[in-house]
Amino acid sequence: MITTETRPAHRAAVNRALPARLFLGAEKDPRWSRPALWAVLATAFVLYAWALSGNANTYYTAAIVSGTQSWKAFFFGALDAGSFITVDKPPLALWVMGLSARIFGYSTWSMLIPQAVAGVAAVGLVFSAVRRAFSGVRAGHAAALVAAVVMTLTPITVAINRDNNPDTILVLLLVLAAWFCLESLRTGRLRSLLLAALFVGLAFNAKMLQAYLVVPAFAVAYLACARVSRPKRVGHLLAAGAVLVVSSAWWMVIVDLWPAASRPYIGGSTDNSVWDLVIGYNGLGRIFGQGGAAGGAGGGAGFGGESGAGRLFNEIMAGQISWLLPFCVAALAFAVVMRLRRLGEGPSGAAWLVWGGWLVVHYVVFSFSSGTFHPYYATAMAPAVAALSGMGVVVMWQAYRRSRAWAWALPLAVAATGGWSFVVLRRTPDWAPWLAWVVLGATLVAVAVLVLARARAQITLRVAAIALAAAVIAGLAGPAAYAVTPLQSQVNGANPTAGPSTGGMGGFGRPGGMQGGQFPGRANGQRPPSGFTRGGPGGGVSDSMAKYLVANQGKATWLVAVSSAQQASSLILSTRKPVIAMGGFTGSDPAMTVDRLKELVSSGQLRYVMPGGGAGGGPGRGDPEVTSWVQENCAAVDGQDGLYDCTA
Repeated sequence: MITTETRPAHRAAVNRALPARLFLGAEKDPRWSRPALWAVLATAFVLYAWALSGNANTYYTAAIVSGTQSWKAFFFGALDAGSFITVDKPPLALWVMGLSARIFGYSTWSMLIPQAVAGVAAVGLVFSAVRRAFSGVRAGHAAALVAAVVMTLTPITVAINRDNNPDTILVLLLVLAAWFCLESLRTGRLRSLLLAALFVGLAFNAKMLQAYLVVPAFAVAYLACARVSRPKRVGHLLAAGAVLVVSSAWWMVIVDLWPAASRPYIGGSTDNSVWDLVIGYNGLGRIFGQGGAAGGAGGGAGFGGESGAGRLFNEIMAGQISWLLPFCVAALAFAVVMRLRRLGEGPSGAAWLVWGGWLVVHYVVFSFSSGTFHPYYATAMAPAVAALSGMGVVVMWQAYRRSRAWAWALPLAVAATGGWSFVVLRRTPDWAPWLAWVVLGATLVAVAVLVLARARAQITLRVAAIALAAAVIAGLAGPAAYAVTPLQSQVNGANPTAGPSTGGMGGFGRPGGMQGGQFPGRANGQRPPSGFTRGGPGGGVSDSMAKYLVANQGKATWLVAVSSAQQASSLILSTRKPVIAMGGFTGSDPAMTVDRLKELVSSGQLRYVMPGGGAGGGPGRGDPEVTSWVQENCAAVDGQDGLYDCTA
């Protein structure tokens, strides 16, 4: 018993024990668990932070740099420091990287280290969430460790965590939400559920409606498993819904209520409102395609392959996320067949509902969306794949040990996983050709041992456990091999992926990928618009033109107005000057009108304009009325092809 006299000594003993507990875990934890976790987190940090120089999407980089020059641009997520137009996403992820750049000075490292740290934090949270879901201590730690390793080695997660796209922050916030949702189901505390809703709302401010894909799983799990009466469950969910709305909408409401004349145009919208961006370009446009047409702007089939049930298993996507999907399906099916309550020290039914629902909803939406779909979107599936893999290994091993009737489930799941890994690896037969056969051989041996160990008493369970460990290593060999490839070369910032080239569009090592700031038609043999070259300092504008613009900007707010953000962002980065992207990311946003252009020119805020040459290439992009007005009322600059001086 702790008394007043013994309390100081007890406190001192606790303080002395804290460092040991930090590195070795609690006394009841297996001695291997915490050191193993630290090793996984260190590995994750190396994978996410090694040789980051040059990795970035120049579109978001320009906005981050602009945010270090102007707090107004920072708040709105403007592409340029003059705040003419925003990027096509809400700014929360940019704020994280932008604050780091403001504190430490802008560099690739100051911008991307927060991304790497966020990725490592997500791995740790997945470990914690899976461990807490188990009633058995050793089983929980084993499942959690497998989940952490899977999360760390997911190839597309490695690629995106080395980039400045908002998906890394999105995943961290959603894993935080899942952690608190599971905690509310474990403890019965409403506060934890409200925090889960808060983090989903914050995730909305990183990537809008994609954040809501986890909400159905959380709601179903709470309705089915919460430790309160059914009427209270509904009331708690309504309260969480209110928190979700407020934490999601606060920035949107502020921006849409702000006078449009004194804020930047909302990039990606058709009417200069965040609401239109949420529902259109970043909402239904992703599901059905822009304007409701299949394929959408950017072409869903162009980056992630044709929509359909097999999209995540095609040549582009399979190596990024699909390695363990067969095992996850087997684990979910096994949990359903065993009716959850018979899983011994296995995870709670709530954990299966949260992570299983997360995976199923993402699979359906990502597979069948007709709008623009980049491979790196699939990183949002990684936490669910990791958790289900960890839980599945342990519960099927428990059933394997205790029941001959269910002993077949584990060997079958191992066989399916190893077989699929072999198929994926053989799609690139010239890349590490030996690896596919090693994986296949290890899988066959592991399956044979697992089957024989239950059929014959001469083979002990310890041997079977070794075979299972070999099967786990074989199942992770393919993802691990893909995961290290982004460390060996610069990642495509605009469309980051991992692994060898499979002939798909874009990504690491893939022909035809569009680097941020490049003219996308080059890969198809198209000629860049006039005035844009392959190697200028702006990633597009020639050396001579960039120097001319800087030398002659005078007191104008903006250096030049160009058609699209691909042109503007690279010029912003090379000159550190505000540049207007008249048509936003795609070159088709109606941000610039003739009246607005006249106002900017007459007030002295803008002198030079380069019309035409949007994201699709060629002078036909952008507002033809603006182009006509410039050509009729501005003077072509001698020696600078395609550039007009509107104050001449």
